[in-house]
Amino acid sequence: MKVYTKTGDTGNTSLMNGISVSKSDDRIELLGTIDELSSCIGLAKVLADSDLKERLSHIQRNLMQIMAGIADPRNLDYRFKQEETLALEGEIDSLESAFPRVKDFVLYGGCELSARLDLARAVTRRSERRFRKVSQNYGADSKATQYINRLADYLYVAARYADYKAEHAPEGKLQETVIQNIMKNL
Repeated sequence: MKVYTKTGDTGNTSLMNGISVSKSDDRIELLGTIDELSSCIGLAKVLADSDLKERLSHIQRNLMQIMAGIADPRNLDYRFKQEETLALEGEIDSLESAFPRVKDFVLYGGCELSARLDLARAVTRRSERRFRKVSQNYGADSKATQYINRLADYLYVAARYADYKAEHAPEGKLQETVIQNIMKNL
């Protein structure tokens, strides 16, 4: 079987349930963003130690399940489990207790691993925004949206821990006027 099917040449694609939709459909945008997120996580795995690599692989498997649930929302086999979010919260708590996390704004890129994790976090936040739109227009698995929210928190803390392990000192507190200007322009 060839990798190309030519079925998408007209600008449409099919969801797992067989429904044909435009490639600009909000659900396709969300699926593409989560796919991009999984790719970013894969990029971080290249530099991760074995424990983090295993956690990130587990997260990628969870993302595949979430994607299946978006592509076929009526299939109950793809419903996301609350336990996965609780486990992620446990990992966040464990990481936060392992080092003195700076609670100020930080400049990203303290080390290569943290930069890759921060990129994944930023794509996670975009996934959250796209999830909200899909939820409003089509409905979405609330447990999956909660997991995506918590995943952004996990990736942030994992990035800060990577900086800590790399002995990268935070670049200090950003000036208050800089922060105010950033917030004004959002």
